[in-house]
Amino acid sequence: MPELINANPTIYTPSKKSHRVITPEEEDENIEDKIDSREVFDLIRSISDPEHPLTLEELNVTQLEHVTVDDNNDRIVIEFTPTIPHCSMATLIGLCIRVRLLRSLPERFKVDINVRKGTHQSEQAVNKQLNDKERVAAALENTHLLEVVNQCLTTANARAMKLRKNVRKRDLRKECIKWDKKV
Repeated sequence: MPELINANPTIYTPSKKSHRVITPEEEDENIEDKIDSREVFDLIRSISDPEHPLTLEELNVTQLEHVTVDDNNDRIVIEFTPTIPHCSMATLIGLCIRVRLLRSLPERFKVDINVRKGTHQSEQAVNKQLNDKERVAAALENTHLLEVVNQCLTTANARAMKLRKNVRKRDLRKECIKWDKKV
């Protein structure tokens, strides 16, 4: 079995206040409601980590406080925190966040996804890669990488054992390293 990049991550319990109660007004399709940071956080919190059968929220990679939405100016900024400063999965995690939002939000939004300042040794390179449309498009043309992204976008419970067997970590690391070298 390949060695894990972060074999013993800290696991956080999501606070009860982090679970949103959906109001009848939000469910009413006739009422226009603005997209807010809570709604965006709800889209990314359940993304599964590529290395562990845990969500990004459980690993404290994503936090509500690090999601900024300016609905009037069609702008969203997401900052995420890798579990370790040398995490080779940071670009993959950011790519998963980007794909979830591409598939879920209206096209009018400009989305910036960044590693939180000071939390990763290659944060500038990762940020550049995650916010370059051509690089993201090229990454998504890689069928193996897209398969891994799709697996991460399923809930942690749904993919736990079955999908984990389909992708060997060694191959995943190889694909991520190839993608990183294109920076």
